[in-house]
Amino acid sequence: QVQLVESVGGLVQAGGSLILSCAASGRTFNNFVMGWFRQSSGKERDFVAAISWSGRSTSYADSVMGRFTISRDNGKNLVYLQMNSLEPEDTAVYYCAQGRSVVVVRTSYGFDAWGQGTQVTVSS
Repeated sequence: QVQLVESVGGLVQAGGSLILSCAASGRTFNNFVMGWFRQSSGKERDFVAAISWSGRSTSYADSVMGRFTISRDNGKNLVYLQMNSLEPEDTAVYYCAQGRSVVVVRTSYGFDAWGQGTQVTVSS
């Protein structure tokens, strides 16, 4: 059974930075795409970023392009989301997700395992 555990988020001022990590277990980590999604209060869960099994291919939502960086360490079964230049609009619960295959996708349908979520709050 796949288990994804995100690091604790936190409260950060606008313009600041925060890094999230996600530890995966339960199936061969480097066989699958990894991704991050987020959900703000009253809104749907939105795609943030995804990374291929090798780490060579990444995809980002337009809203975070140039500010967020996704990376992975296959030796440690970890995926990271480095968030810079944070804005109040980035406030959300962030979810780590593991894809169904090696194909990088941007929809939640392409992911079949989810973490419990971690709160990130950006103050203005």
